[in-house]
Amino acid sequence: MLLALASPAQTIKRLDTKHVSESELTTYIRQLMDTAKVTGLGIAVFNNNKPVYSKTFGYANLPDKKRLTPNAYLYGASFSKAVFAYLVMQLVGEGILNLDKPLVQYLPRPLLSYTFPGKLKDYRDLQADKRYEKITARMCLSHTTGFPNFRWFEPDKKLRIKFKPGSRVSYSGEGMYLLQVVIQEITHTDLETLAQQRVFNPLKMFNTSYKWQPAFEDELVVGHDADGNTIDFPRRTDANAAGSMVTTLDDYIRFYTALLQGKGLKPVQWKEMTSPQIRIRSIKQFGPLSWKDSTLNDNIELAYGLGFGIIQTPYGRGFFKEGNDRGWGHYSIAFPEKKTAIVIMTNSDNGESIFRDLLAYAIGDIYTPWYWENYIPWNEKQAKR
Repeated sequence: MLLALASPAQTIKRLDTKHVSESELTTYIRQLMDTAKVTGLGIAVFNNNKPVYSKTFGYANLPDKKRLTPNAYLYGASFSKAVFAYLVMQLVGEGILNLDKPLVQYLPRPLLSYTFPGKLKDYRDLQADKRYEKITARMCLSHTTGFPNFRWFEPDKKLRIKFKPGSRVSYSGEGMYLLQVVIQEITHTDLETLAQQRVFNPLKMFNTSYKWQPAFEDELVVGHDADGNTIDFPRRTDANAAGSMVTTLDDYIRFYTALLQGKGLKPVQWKEMTSPQIRIRSIKQFGPLSWKDSTLNDNIELAYGLGFGIIQTPYGRGFFKEGNDRGWGHYSIAFPEKKTAIVIMTNSDNGESIFRDLLAYAIGDIYTPWYWENYIPWNEKQAKR
């Protein structure tokens, strides 16, 4: 339960050593949500790598006036990738996977012979481009495979390698799925079973799964567009490391606490996962400006680690992970040297518009690259209308 996760009546210590009381933060969140029309929000703030504040606000379903609770089922979106990276680094620490060995060398048969259900279907589009044979687990986790985010975003819906693997960052769910395919072959175990065995059960995340479960239906949270209209929950029956996870705020707090404390990982793997692997120079993470480079984020040395984005600040490095889909916006960032972190989960297209202000107020994080993330603040959006 929530009260077991966060100690009562504590103040929150920010990065700048200033303190915010629980009541002050609660009041501020409610004001922000009301102003920006954010439907529902779950939040946890961590001091000394433990949750000191956790709370849910607003609605799980606005038309039905159903309140959001800590045990309601949320679509995890790309928070799925954070759990997957954690699982992968366990395998690396055990010598089961080498980050720099070409993935095709692990497969018992040619990659082009594999077929899958749904939109991912196969890898036959790559037949004329042998660069896929050089892709490694490190490239998949650092988003440097050369793949697009997903092939269905391409004009012709085909999978292609868009640049030399390992040479630059371009966010890719396709890369995560390829690594999932290989890990399932290496371990002879499907992703859902691996996650239950290695992450969900050990951390008592009994309400989390990479596959849709009928039990989720009663306490389901739906997404909302900018006007508060509901968006149906993606009930995904095929586990996908890139974005099929369903979880609750309470469960994700359990995972994030373990992540912050390095539980389940050897120190060398935890450090490598949360440290820079390659610099990011793009103006934006997505869209046309993701292919144009600049010095905009040189002050924070924006980079990608293994499953997490990385920044450098006066308070040491920070590692972050986002989650986004229609009707959903999540964000997490941790500053290990200060043992301070935050997790934000929203079921609203307006959720990301309050991230900049909320991060600054709650933990003193003014370093998150909100423009690169396209977290355009609510007041700037309203000024353009």
